[in-house]
Amino acid sequence: MAISFDKALGVHQHTLGIRSQRAEVLSSNIANADTPHYKARDVDFAKAMNSAQSRQSGLAMTKSDSKHFDMAALTQQNVAYRVPNQPDTGDGNTVDIQEEQSAFMQNALEYQMSLGFLDSKFSGMKKAIRGD
Repeated sequence: MAISFDKALGVHQHTLGIRSQRAEVLSSNIANADTPHYKARDVDFAKAMNSAQSRQSGLAMTKSDSKHFDMAALTQQNVAYRVPNQPDTGDGNTVDIQEEQSAFMQNALEYQMSLGFLDSKFSGMKKAIRGD
């Protein structure tokens, strides 16, 4: 009997990819905190999850085999500019470094949680295969 990883892993496989993409966007914001006219961006997690789940095949790259994952969920389609919470400082940059660091830490914790959930799913699958 074949194992369906989409069903076995649930949403956790999608959350991991989206959290990884968000970490890249947030770190880019932090790195450009002093760049004039840089606009802070963020990932709309709910939109990205809906997009990933609607495809149901997983994470769009070119597939050389029908069994490869679809990586379309990790494209820039879910990245949008963030509405700034502070007034313009005169250089056009909308990055609030404290907000970015806070969001980055929160995202890192949620990434670790997703890894933990995936680990428990794989542990359960290993037990089922071994018959423990």
